[in-house]
Amino acid sequence: MAKSRVLLSLKVLYLSFHLVLMVFPLYWIVMTSLKPKKDIFSFPLHYWPQQFTLENYINIFKISKFHVYIGNSLLVSVLSAVIVIAISILSAYVMARFTFRGHKQIMMAFFSTQMLPGFVSLAPLYLLLAELDLINTRFSLLILYTVGLIPFSTIMLRGFFQRIPSSLEEAAMIDGCSRLGSLYRVILPVMLPGIASTFIFAFVQNWNELFAAVMFIDSESMKTLPVAMNSFIMKFDVDWGAMSAGTVLSVIPTVILFAFAQRYIVEGLTQGAEKG
Repeated sequence: MAKSRVLLSLKVLYLSFHLVLMVFPLYWIVMTSLKPKKDIFSFPLHYWPQQFTLENYINIFKISKFHVYIGNSLLVSVLSAVIVIAISILSAYVMARFTFRGHKQIMMAFFSTQMLPGFVSLAPLYLLLAELDLINTRFSLLILYTVGLIPFSTIMLRGFFQRIPSSLEEAAMIDGCSRLGSLYRVILPVMLPGIASTFIFAFVQNWNELFAAVMFIDSESMKTLPVAMNSFIMKFDVDWGAMSAGTVLSVIPTVILFAFAQRYIVEGLTQGAEKG
Protein backbone atom coordinates (compact mmCIF):
# COMPACT_ATOMS: atom_id res chain seq x y z
CA MET A 1 0.00 0.00 0.00
CA ALA A 2 2.79 2.41 0.96
CA LYS A 3 4.72 1.47 -2.19
CA SER A 4 1.74 2.25 -4.43
CA ARG A 5 1.31 5.64 -2.74
CA VAL A 6 4.98 6.46 -3.32
CA LEU A 7 4.70 5.49 -6.99
CA LEU A 8 1.55 7.57 -7.35
CA SER A 9 3.29 10.56 -5.74
CA LEU A 10 6.27 10.18 -8.08
CA LYS A 11 3.96 10.04 -11.09
CA VAL A 12 2.13 13.18 -9.98
CA LEU A 13 5.44 15.01 -9.44
CA TYR A 14 6.75 13.86 -12.80
CA LEU A 15 3.61 14.93 -14.65
CA SER A 16 3.46 18.21 -12.75
CA PHE A 17 7.06 18.97 -13.73
CA HIS A 18 6.27 18.32 -17.41
CA LEU A 19 3.10 20.41 -17.15
CA VAL A 20 5.12 23.36 -15.85
CA LEU A 21 7.66 22.91 -18.65
CA MET A 22 4.86 22.99 -21.24
CA VAL A 23 2.82 25.84 -19.75
CA PHE A 24 5.57 28.20 -18.59
CA PRO A 25 6.72 29.36 -22.08
CA LEU A 26 3.14 30.26 -23.00
CA TYR A 27 2.69 32.02 -19.65
CA TRP A 28 5.91 33.99 -20.18
CA ILE A 29 4.87 35.06 -23.69
CA VAL A 30 1.49 36.29 -22.43
CA MET A 31 3.09 38.18 -19.54
CA THR A 32 5.71 39.74 -21.82
CA SER A 33 2.99 40.92 -24.20
CA LEU A 34 1.33 42.75 -21.28
CA LYS A 35 4.48 44.52 -20.03
CA PRO A 36 5.67 48.02 -21.01
CA LYS A 37 8.84 47.93 -23.08
CA LYS A 38 11.01 49.21 -20.21
CA ASP A 39 9.87 46.34 -17.96
CA ILE A 40 10.60 43.59 -20.49
CA PHE A 41 14.36 44.01 -19.99
CA SER A 42 14.25 44.89 -16.30
CA PHE A 43 16.58 43.10 -13.90
CA PRO A 44 15.89 41.23 -11.74
CA LEU A 45 13.16 39.56 -13.76
CA HIS A 46 9.56 40.11 -12.78
CA TYR A 47 7.44 37.00 -13.34
CA TRP A 48 4.30 39.08 -12.88
CA PRO A 49 3.99 42.47 -14.62
CA GLN A 50 4.28 45.41 -12.24
CA GLN A 51 2.18 47.40 -14.68
CA PHE A 52 -0.23 45.89 -17.21
CA THR A 53 -0.53 47.52 -20.61
CA LEU A 54 -2.02 46.76 -24.03
CA GLU A 55 0.42 49.01 -25.89
CA ASN A 56 2.16 46.04 -27.53
CA TYR A 57 -1.14 44.84 -29.00
CA ILE A 58 -1.99 48.36 -30.18
CA ASN A 59 1.48 48.90 -31.65
CA ILE A 60 1.49 45.79 -33.84
CA PHE A 61 -1.57 47.14 -35.66
CA LYS A 62 0.03 50.58 -35.90
CA ILE A 63 3.45 49.53 -37.20
CA SER A 64 2.18 46.83 -39.55
CA LYS A 65 -0.89 45.60 -41.43
CA PHE A 66 -1.42 42.86 -38.86
CA HIS A 67 -5.11 42.43 -39.65
CA VAL A 68 -4.17 41.86 -43.32
CA TYR A 69 -1.61 39.21 -42.36
CA ILE A 70 -4.17 37.39 -40.20
CA GLY A 71 -6.70 37.49 -43.04
CA ASN A 72 -4.20 36.13 -45.55
CA SER A 73 -3.20 33.29 -43.23
CA LEU A 74 -6.81 32.37 -42.50
CA LEU A 75 -7.76 32.42 -46.17
CA VAL A 76 -4.86 30.30 -47.36
CA SER A 77 -4.87 27.90 -44.39
CA VAL A 78 -8.60 27.17 -44.35
CA LEU A 79 -9.01 26.93 -48.13
CA SER A 80 -5.96 24.69 -48.51
CA ALA A 81 -7.10 22.42 -45.66
CA VAL A 82 -10.58 22.05 -47.21
CA ILE A 83 -9.11 21.15 -50.63
CA VAL A 84 -6.66 18.73 -49.03
CA ILE A 85 -9.48 16.95 -47.19
CA ALA A 86 -11.67 16.75 -50.32
CA ILE A 87 -8.87 15.19 -52.40
CA SER A 88 -7.36 13.03 -49.67
CA ILE A 89 -10.70 11.41 -48.81
CA LEU A 90 -10.99 10.07 -52.34
CA SER A 91 -7.35 9.02 -52.66
CA ALA A 92 -7.33 7.39 -49.20
CA TYR A 93 -10.56 5.51 -50.00
CA VAL A 94 -9.04 4.10 -53.18
CA MET A 95 -5.80 3.12 -51.43
CA ALA A 96 -7.70 1.44 -48.56
CA ARG A 97 -10.38 -0.41 -50.52
CA PHE A 98 -8.72 -1.43 -53.79
CA THR A 99 -5.62 -3.37 -54.72
CA PHE A 100 -4.13 -2.68 -58.14
CA ARG A 101 -0.82 -2.70 -59.97
CA GLY A 102 1.49 -0.09 -58.45
CA HIS A 103 -0.50 0.12 -55.20
CA LYS A 104 2.52 -0.48 -52.95
CA GLN A 105 4.73 1.78 -55.05
CA ILE A 106 2.27 4.66 -54.72
CA MET A 107 2.11 4.22 -50.95
CA MET A 108 5.90 4.10 -50.81
CA ALA A 109 6.03 7.33 -52.83
CA PHE A 110 3.62 8.96 -50.36
CA PHE A 111 5.82 7.89 -47.44
CA SER A 112 9.00 8.98 -49.25
CA THR A 113 7.72 12.54 -49.63
CA GLN A 114 7.68 12.83 -45.83
CA MET A 115 11.39 11.97 -45.60
CA LEU A 116 12.59 14.97 -47.62
CA PRO A 117 13.05 18.39 -45.96
CA GLY A 118 10.59 20.87 -47.45
CA PHE A 119 13.21 23.52 -48.23
CA VAL A 120 15.00 21.14 -50.64
CA SER A 121 12.31 21.73 -53.27
CA LEU A 122 11.95 25.50 -52.78
CA ALA A 123 14.46 26.53 -55.47
CA PRO A 124 12.96 24.47 -58.34
CA LEU A 125 9.45 25.42 -57.21
CA TYR A 126 10.41 29.09 -57.31
CA LEU A 127 11.62 28.74 -60.91
CA LEU A 128 8.43 26.87 -61.87
CA LEU A 129 6.10 29.40 -60.26
CA ALA A 130 8.10 32.28 -61.73
CA GLU A 131 7.53 30.79 -65.21
CA LEU A 132 3.80 30.61 -64.43
CA ASP A 133 3.84 34.22 -63.14
CA LEU A 134 2.51 33.12 -59.74
CA ILE A 135 5.20 34.62 -57.52
CA ASN A 136 3.85 37.01 -54.89
CA THR A 137 0.31 35.67 -55.03
CA ARG A 138 -1.83 33.83 -52.48
CA PHE A 139 -2.56 31.24 -55.17
CA SER A 140 1.10 30.14 -55.15
CA LEU A 141 0.90 29.37 -51.42
CA LEU A 142 -2.45 27.64 -51.88
CA ILE A 143 -0.94 25.32 -54.52
CA LEU A 144 2.20 24.57 -52.50
CA TYR A 145 0.38 23.92 -49.23
CA THR A 146 -2.26 21.73 -50.87
CA VAL A 147 0.16 19.61 -52.90
CA GLY A 148 2.54 19.25 -49.97
CA LEU A 149 -0.12 17.99 -47.55
CA ILE A 150 -2.06 15.57 -49.76
CA PRO A 151 0.37 12.60 -49.38
CA PHE A 152 0.46 12.60 -45.57
CA SER A 153 -3.25 13.40 -45.28
CA THR A 154 -3.96 10.43 -47.55
CA ILE A 155 -1.86 8.20 -45.30
CA MET A 156 -3.74 9.43 -42.21
CA LEU A 157 -7.21 8.95 -43.70
CA ARG A 158 -6.29 5.57 -45.18
CA GLY A 159 -5.78 4.31 -41.64
CA PHE A 160 -9.31 5.37 -40.70
CA PHE A 161 -10.82 3.76 -43.80
CA GLN A 162 -9.07 0.49 -43.01
CA ARG A 163 -10.70 0.42 -39.57
CA ILE A 164 -14.22 0.69 -41.03
CA PRO A 165 -15.68 -2.67 -42.24
CA SER A 166 -16.33 -2.71 -45.97
CA SER A 167 -19.58 -4.53 -45.19
CA LEU A 168 -21.14 -1.16 -44.27
CA GLU A 169 -20.82 0.26 -47.76
CA GLU A 170 -21.68 -3.10 -49.34
CA ALA A 171 -24.95 -3.11 -47.42
CA ALA A 172 -25.63 0.44 -48.60
CA MET A 173 -24.96 -0.53 -52.21
CA ILE A 174 -27.33 -3.49 -51.89
CA ASP A 175 -29.99 -0.98 -50.77
CA GLY A 176 -29.44 1.03 -53.95
CA CYS A 177 -26.60 3.45 -53.14
CA SER A 178 -23.81 3.96 -55.61
CA ARG A 179 -20.24 3.55 -54.38
CA LEU A 180 -19.83 7.31 -54.02
CA GLY A 181 -23.24 7.54 -52.36
CA SER A 182 -22.29 4.89 -49.81
CA LEU A 183 -19.01 6.71 -49.20
CA TYR A 184 -20.61 10.08 -48.46
CA ARG A 185 -23.78 8.85 -46.74
CA VAL A 186 -22.47 5.91 -44.72
CA ILE A 187 -18.68 5.97 -44.36
CA LEU A 188 -17.88 9.66 -43.93
CA PRO A 189 -20.25 10.21 -40.97
CA VAL A 190 -18.44 7.37 -39.19
CA MET A 191 -15.10 8.95 -40.10
CA LEU A 192 -15.76 12.42 -38.68
CA PRO A 193 -13.07 12.07 -35.97
CA GLY A 194 -10.47 11.16 -38.59
CA ILE A 195 -11.55 13.95 -40.94
CA ALA A 196 -11.47 16.50 -38.11
CA SER A 197 -8.01 15.37 -36.99
CA THR A 198 -6.66 15.54 -40.53
CA PHE A 199 -8.24 18.94 -41.17
CA ILE A 200 -6.70 20.36 -38.00
CA PHE A 201 -3.32 18.88 -38.90
CA ALA A 202 -3.49 20.50 -42.35
CA PHE A 203 -4.69 23.84 -40.97
CA VAL A 204 -1.96 24.05 -38.32
CA GLN A 205 0.74 23.11 -40.83
CA ASN A 206 -0.42 25.86 -43.18
CA TRP A 207 -0.92 28.38 -40.39
CA ASN A 208 2.64 27.96 -39.10
CA GLU A 209 4.46 27.57 -42.43
CA LEU A 210 7.25 30.13 -42.92
CA PHE A 211 9.85 29.08 -45.52
CA ALA A 212 7.61 29.08 -48.59
CA ALA A 213 5.75 32.20 -47.46
CA VAL A 214 9.02 34.12 -47.06
CA MET A 215 10.40 32.92 -50.39
CA PHE A 216 7.32 33.36 -52.58
CA ILE A 217 5.64 36.40 -50.99
CA ASP A 218 7.14 39.88 -50.91
CA SER A 219 4.22 42.32 -51.08
CA GLU A 220 2.91 43.65 -47.75
CA SER A 221 -0.68 43.01 -48.81
CA MET A 222 0.07 39.32 -49.48
CA LYS A 223 2.18 38.40 -46.46
CA THR A 224 0.99 35.75 -44.03
CA LEU A 225 1.24 35.82 -40.24
CA PRO A 226 4.53 33.86 -39.86
CA VAL A 227 6.21 36.28 -42.28
CA ALA A 228 4.92 39.23 -40.24
CA MET A 229 6.22 37.65 -37.03
CA ASN A 230 9.60 37.11 -38.66
CA SER A 231 9.78 40.81 -39.56
CA PHE A 232 9.86 41.72 -35.84
CA ILE A 233 13.39 40.23 -35.77
CA MET A 234 15.52 43.15 -36.92
CA LYS A 235 19.23 43.28 -37.71
CA PHE A 236 20.37 44.58 -34.31
CA ASP A 237 17.28 44.20 -32.18
CA VAL A 238 14.19 42.12 -31.54
CA ASP A 239 10.89 43.78 -30.68
CA TRP A 240 9.98 41.28 -27.96
CA GLY A 241 6.83 43.10 -26.91
CA ALA A 242 5.37 43.17 -30.41
CA MET A 243 6.50 39.61 -31.10
CA SER A 244 4.90 38.34 -27.89
CA ALA A 245 1.64 40.16 -28.61
CA GLY A 246 1.61 38.81 -32.17
CA THR A 247 2.31 35.29 -30.90
CA VAL A 248 -0.64 35.45 -28.51
CA LEU A 249 -2.96 36.65 -31.30
CA SER A 250 -1.65 34.00 -33.71
CA VAL A 251 -2.39 31.21 -31.21
CA ILE A 252 -6.04 32.23 -30.72
CA PRO A 253 -7.43 30.71 -33.99
CA THR A 254 -5.79 27.33 -33.31
CA VAL A 255 -6.98 27.34 -29.69
CA ILE A 256 -10.55 28.06 -30.84
CA LEU A 257 -10.31 25.31 -33.46
CA PHE A 258 -9.04 22.77 -30.95
CA ALA A 259 -11.69 23.79 -28.41
CA PHE A 260 -14.55 23.19 -30.86
CA ALA A 261 -13.10 19.96 -32.28
CA GLN A 262 -11.70 18.52 -29.04
CA ARG A 263 -14.06 15.53 -28.97
CA TYR A 264 -13.26 14.57 -32.55
CA ILE A 265 -9.52 14.99 -31.99
CA VAL A 266 -9.49 12.64 -29.00
CA GLU A 267 -11.50 10.03 -30.91
CA GLY A 268 -9.27 10.45 -33.95
CA LEU A 269 -6.06 10.01 -31.97
CA THR A 270 -7.33 6.85 -30.29
CA GLN A 271 -8.92 5.28 -33.37
CA GLY A 272 -6.83 6.42 -36.32
CA ALA A 273 -3.59 4.49 -35.94
CA GLU A 274 -2.18 3.30 -39.26
CA LYS A 275 -2.18 -0.42 -39.71
CA GLY A 276 -0.13 -2.34 -42.21
